Amino acid sequence: MKKIVITSIAALTVASTLMAGVNGAACAACHGQAFEKVALGKSKVVSEMTHADIATAMKGYKDGSYGGPMKGVMKGQVAKYSDAELDAYSLTIGK
Repeated sequence: MKKIVITSIAALTVASTLMAGVNGAACAACHGQAFEKVALGKSKVVSEMTHADIATAMKGYKDGSYGGPMKGVMKGQVAKYSDAELDAYSLTIGK
């Protein structure tokens, strides 16, 4: 049990550190503070997406394999982050 708790704390610490690098305020400008908005009338409501779908979308925007009309805007928003940072941040939003 002690090992599981220590491992969980270590994993949360790493995720928190990675997540700290993502500027969530930039996201909230279009998606809403709780990711409840359809950004610019064109996106999905991010808070209704799964963590995995959010991570896939953000990494897809980054590599150009995902997106619709706002693909170019989103690429610019996520390109500066590592995949690990995007994975960690995706765990803080959605379901």
